[in-house]
Amino acid sequence: MAALDLHLMASVFGILGTIFAFLVYLAPLPTFYRIFKTKSVQGFQSIPYSVALFSAMLMLYYGFLKTHALILIVVNSTGSFIETVYLVMYLIYAPPKVRIFTVKLLVLFNVLAYGLILGGTSQISNASRRLTVVGYINVVFNVSVYAAPLSIMRLVIKTKSVEYMSFSLSLCLTLLAVVWFFYGLLIEDLFIAAPNILGFAFGIAQMIMFLVYKKKKKVALPECSLNDQIPNTDRVATVENYDIVTAGETNTQTQLEVGDKEEFRS
Repeated sequence: MAALDLHLMASVFGILGTIFAFLVYLAPLPTFYRIFKTKSVQGFQSIPYSVALFSAMLMLYYGFLKTHALILIVVNSTGSFIETVYLVMYLIYAPPKVRIFTVKLLVLFNVLAYGLILGGTSQISNASRRLTVVGYINVVFNVSVYAAPLSIMRLVIKTKSVEYMSFSLSLCLTLLAVVWFFYGLLIEDLFIAAPNILGFAFGIAQMIMFLVYKKKKKVALPECSLNDQIPNTDRVATVENYDIVTAGETNTQTQLEVGDKEEFRS
């Protein structure tokens, strides 16, 4: 009976996580509608979508290696498709220099890095050990991506304004981190549960900052060049909140810049 209850609870959290993940994957739709209408990327960055695709592809690979992981496969295959559509549209309307940068980014992350991981882990004959190695790779990548909200939080502190931080999205991503944490815990998969602890912590911190600075005056930031697509701790781009989320992780938590309102200088 207890085992049945745990299975039922895991299914409930898995379904909730799937719904939240799909909502977050669809969050950039207004941005791409704007890009489509204006026929211009208007300075929006490609890094979040490339990393989101890479993250979804990694978790999809993990889902295929793991038994009884239909939820992971459904969420991340859908996420991979959605992010691919975003990137294709981005490449269509991006100026030449930005398009070249994005292609290089995709080759680096989604072809070379992913190919190396796929090829390297396929040489591990023991299925259980291969799953463990891929799980650790996912955790390491997720933790490195979780540093992204720091730039947004630094921006809020620097400008004393939450103009570029969405409270509703931060709340949704925080709840998503909680849901995937308990899902991972219930199915006894720490590779899913552990990273979301950090995602939850960052989500709470951002909501607290929103409440502290929500009445502050907005501050305009200077424009930047194409080079500012590459994260730099010395310069913080103007951003709108968007997190990378795949099943079992919060990239969310992992918040990356998607709504960079800066204009690229060609």
